[in-house]
Formats: sequence, structure tokens, C-alpha cells
Amino acid sequence: MKSFYEFNRNSPQERRERNSLYPKLARFHIALREELSEEEYQAFYRAEKEALASYKPMYNQTQNRWAAAY
Repeated sequence: MKSFYEFNRNSPQERRERNSLYPKLARFHIALREELSEEEYQAFYRAEKEALASYKPMYNQTQNRWAAAY
């Protein structure tokens, strides 16, 4: 499943899908966009997207055990 930040913001279809999957987060971003300047909002969005990238390996974990590093 895609995270909120992995959807293409330029695609109306993907925006609708994102907003239906994450309604509270979508409303938060709409309100945030109204309060911040465009530069501030873009900086916030990029920072959130980068922060989520460090957690991404956990989202794709399909095994119930730890992988060993050799």
C-alpha cells in the first residue's frame, strides 16, 4: 500500500485515491496549505516525505522474522 506521500499530486485520479485512503491527513494538508506560503508548504511536504523514506523498509516487511546480515 502506498503512503500518503507516494501518490502523484499532479494526477487527479491519484489525488482522489490518496484522499479517500487518508481523509484526515488530506484535510490536514488542505488546512496547512491555506495557512502557509507555497514555499513553506513545499518545504514541509518534502521534509515529511524524506522522513517517511527512512521508515519505508518496515512497510515492505513480509516475513515474520528478522533477516540476518552476514
